Amino acid sequence: MLEKLLLAIPVFNEAKYVCDVLAMAKRHCRDILVIDDGSSDRTPEILGQEKGIHVLTHSENRGYGKSVADAFDFAQKRDFDWLITMDCDGQHQPSCIPSFMALARQGDVDIISGTRYPPGRDGNGVAPPERREINRRITAILNNRLGLQLTDAFCGFKAYRVAALSAIATTVPGYAMPMQFWVQASRANLRIREYPVPLIYDDPNRYFGGTLDDPAVRLTHYLEVLEAELNTVSSDASQKRFGCVSCH
Repeated sequence: MLEKLLLAIPVFNEAKYVCDVLAMAKRHCRDILVIDDGSSDRTPEILGQEKGIHVLTHSENRGYGKSVADAFDFAQKRDFDWLITMDCDGQHQPSCIPSFMALARQGDVDIISGTRYPPGRDGNGVAPPERREINRRITAILNNRLGLQLTDAFCGFKAYRVAALSAIATTVPGYAMPMQFWVQASRANLRIREYPVPLIYDDPNRYFGGTLDDPAVRLTHYLEVLEAELNTVSSDASQKRFGCVSCH
């Protein structure tokens, strides 16, 4: 394992999985950060009994994107070299961590993004159809607008070169955070590589919460966040072109 590797795991009401996930993760990582996003089940109690991990706790549910942003901040402030993020719902296998780090050691990449849908695997029959379709549509739009070659825009199993995170400043707290992330990563010319990971849906009925449980609403939200971020980039570029530091 790399000496300065941090594994970050956002959790929200994951009492069912968190013990097993942490037990497996500890086989591969010495430094583990769990971000408890306002859990109301036994997750806080379980984390309080775990030894040798870092825990950040949100007093209320603030969203997946906020948890990931907290992980970015934690890794940068403590001078880690690499950060891996993974979910705690059984979809991401800690046994993949060594493969992520083997790619990281090659030194030619800034972001290693897990893909559940590499060429030859469409996910039909495993992934919930509406989730697969939204992922497919958003991934195609990102590739078209940003010139990327992604196959899975939403996989949270990623490795990041921490030094590259200085180019990332996401502000969207919820599940639309990847829209900001990919635009900012593209703008910064970060080197991106995908790595195939298992496609697992132990609980296809897990919900997003509120109106985002409606696929049409969720897709519209993602597109609105994407357009807002693209417009922010365009605005920043125009200000630099005309020497405008602060416009009112």
